[in-house]
Amino acid sequence: MNELISHPDGIHALESGYGRPLLAAIHIIVEDGRAAIVDTGSNDSVPRVLTALASLGIAPENVDWVMLTHIHLDHAGGAGSLMCALPNAKLLVHPRGVRHMIDPAKLWEGTSAVYGSERAYELYGRLVPVPVERVVPATDGLEVRLGARRFRVFDTPGHARHHICIWDETARAFFTGDTFGLSYRELDVEGRTFVVPTTTPTQFEPEAMHQSIDRMLAMQPQSMYLTHYSRVSDVPRLGADLHRLIDTMVAVARAARGDGVARHVEILAGLEQVMREEVGRQKWALDEEQTLELLRMDLELNAQGLGVWLDSLRALEAQPA
Repeated sequence: MNELISHPDGIHALESGYGRPLLAAIHIIVEDGRAAIVDTGSNDSVPRVLTALASLGIAPENVDWVMLTHIHLDHAGGAGSLMCALPNAKLLVHPRGVRHMIDPAKLWEGTSAVYGSERAYELYGRLVPVPVERVVPATDGLEVRLGARRFRVFDTPGHARHHICIWDETARAFFTGDTFGLSYRELDVEGRTFVVPTTTPTQFEPEAMHQSIDRMLAMQPQSMYLTHYSRVSDVPRLGADLHRLIDTMVAVARAARGDGVARHVEILAGLEQVMREEVGRQKWALDEEQTLELLRMDLELNAQGLGVWLDSLRALEAQPA
């Protein structure tokens, strides 16, 4: 497959190599011989990025920015290694993520707790720290430039509290990380795209996600560039679908009984049924069973995230008034 897809306005989507093909994209924006990169994939993605830059005629020293939507390792695991290869680039990251880029020990500890240290190393390699003087906190409203091209930071919690989306004034588009959901090309029908929320652990907050989506929709974007997977248009329709599906998934979680594994299994079964219904509603290119296989890991993580969110609600309710 072609690992580098060119979109309008000097935006290019690079296959990161993480997981299966068409799972995670790294975006490269080229303007007047200089470049910015949005999300980095894992350490294994770094050679791909350097090869893509060469094919675009961009020398490593002409990359000005590496911009992270958030610090989950499928988006940011290769940031430190990539920065070593880009001598003039600054790293833009949410203020909550700054310390984890400078010293990734706790980030690695959390990842190892989920996957086990051996599997985590297989997935992401060794996390490389970024010198503090090269890190720029991505505060809400901050504007940065790539030549004459302007980007603006939007603080967009909901998927994670360390999540930003990046407004590209030239393209009138957002780079959305995971806040605008997942849109896999395998589900497309004659160029019509679809989107599914990602409620993964551990900081899913439905109201914040609704608000973040509405903030972006208010800019009337012409398109969105998702990490999973790249460009979508017909943004108002997709935004409405996201709002509806977030509420549906929350309802599934609230209806689940019990605790622990039993509750998780019930939430997961409910999410699978939601996707079966969505296949019929949207007429996706894959049938029900193919869709569930494609979304298997995402639904598992979504169920985990909804469970963590339910537990956080219970903890709040248990606090004395």
